[in-house]
Amino acid sequence: MTEPAFDSKDDGEALDPASGVIRPRHAATLIVVRDDGPAPRVLMGRRNRGHAFMASKWVFPGGRVDRGDYGAPSATELAPEVAVRLTTEPRHPSPARLARALALAAVRETFEETGLLLARSAQARPAAGAWRPFLTQGALPDLSPLSFVARAITPPYRPRRFDARFFMAPASALLSLEPQPDCGELDEIAWVTFEETRDLDLPSITRMVLRESALRLKDPNRPAPFMRFLRGNAVLTEL
Repeated sequence: MTEPAFDSKDDGEALDPASGVIRPRHAATLIVVRDDGPAPRVLMGRRNRGHAFMASKWVFPGGRVDRGDYGAPSATELAPEVAVRLTTEPRHPSPARLARALALAAVRETFEETGLLLARSAQARPAAGAWRPFLTQGALPDLSPLSFVARAITPPYRPRRFDARFFMAPASALLSLEPQPDCGELDEIAWVTFEETRDLDLPSITRMVLRESALRLKDPNRPAPFMRFLRGNAVLTEL
């Protein structure tokens, strides 16, 4: 099988060369996997056609790190091995704080976009900012099931750039498979097999990470690929 491209012309508009280079923002994405059927299924959602970034594409839930992610409470912490791998080439003055914030961002964004809680039951608590809707559900984020799958930095010729870390977690760690009412920013969400994802309109980076996720299910100790552009060339290393 041919390796999918890291970035293709179909993934979005190109930056006007006169605009200069845009610094990528830290972001996180969560791949939730169900194993309660004949084949593993992953949670995916279709972005609204009105979005400026990857409109109408099918993606994993995720988004950029919010400042509230650096101090949000959680029921558990990242596995030590995952936390250490996330501190490699962090682009941040406090790598350990960033690692935890990335994990929390992935959990929070998954709730905001799909209404699903990767969490443990807890007493509802007051909160402000981005975490208020999550914490008022009577839940605390559960970071312990997260594994680190991949990292990718959007090429410098794109007008919106992200330094994205991709996490994976089993659907059994969700509080429920039923979305919370009045939650969810994606137009549609679905559980799809890896085979079925071939027929979806996906960004090229999503296809790469899907392939990596399928391999990781067979070999959880695989190193995580790190995809980026250096001096105009696509570079793939491992973390």
